[in-house]
Amino acid sequence: MSVMYERVALIGLGLIAGSMSLAMRRAGVAGEITGYARSAQTRDTARELGLVDRVCESASDAVKDADLVVLAVPVGAMGTVMQEIAPALKQGAVVTDVGSVKKDIFASVLPHLPENVEFIGTHPMAGTEHSGPTAGFAELFDKRWCLIVPTETSTDVEIERLEAFWHALGADTKRMDADHHDLVCAVVSHTPHLIAYTMVGVADDLSRVTDQEVIEFSAAGFRDFTRIAASDPTMWRDVFLSNKEATLEILGRFTEELFALQRAIRQGDGDHLHEYFTRTRAIRRGIIEAGQDTDAPNFGRNSDAS
Repeated sequence: MSVMYERVALIGLGLIAGSMSLAMRRAGVAGEITGYARSAQTRDTARELGLVDRVCESASDAVKDADLVVLAVPVGAMGTVMQEIAPALKQGAVVTDVGSVKKDIFASVLPHLPENVEFIGTHPMAGTEHSGPTAGFAELFDKRWCLIVPTETSTDVEIERLEAFWHALGADTKRMDADHHDLVCAVVSHTPHLIAYTMVGVADDLSRVTDQEVIEFSAAGFRDFTRIAASDPTMWRDVFLSNKEATLEILGRFTEELFALQRAIRQGDGDHLHEYFTRTRAIRRGIIEAGQDTDAPNFGRNSDAS
């Protein structure tokens, strides 16, 4: 495939940015990839891995002459980073982000956007519980969705170019506005993570169940909760603070559903429970049919996976 951006700058060198770099190399869509991370240790690790072509000592140096700049930092840091790099951006550059919230990012980033520079939000719906520069792999985005969230000033030419870029990295794309994006993500990602953190916290608080028993006897359900709850705490703190309205709306709806199930269990209403579980099971089957997960034994994990 031909080069789509002569120079791509990755600000932040964790799972998503590292996977983007590897996927870009696989597809041959970037002439040069530069990178920067706030942590010196992360920068050193990225150099050792050869994760990007050039690891820079400042964000401003990384974005110099870049055609595409990717902000892959926690949501709460987006505005500060944008303010820092703004004077170094070249005219005609496109800046994007890979955060899982959009309204708050737009509010913090767009006031610092220079003239003749475009901002287009993106959100690859892919990830693992692992983080850092060693966590990335080129196949992360294959057959996953990347949501494209334009701003009011985004041009069709650059939106289509960025969509083609993500297609080259293996993803399917869909456009959304910021409000709808944040609501959708509250349903499919943010609230499930909050529930996972809560369930693991409940197990930790139950003094009658020892920590060792929780570890030794974890069945698949609780084990999957702990996998989700192992995600980067800084990232998820910022997500919940930034998308509080949508998350609280969905969390309220979840609470109502939970109370209804609690009542059915108390009253011995087996018909309600069976109908509810049948309906929700169909959603799981739909996810598998859409190619967003596998029905392989043990959820496709190796037999020795924890």
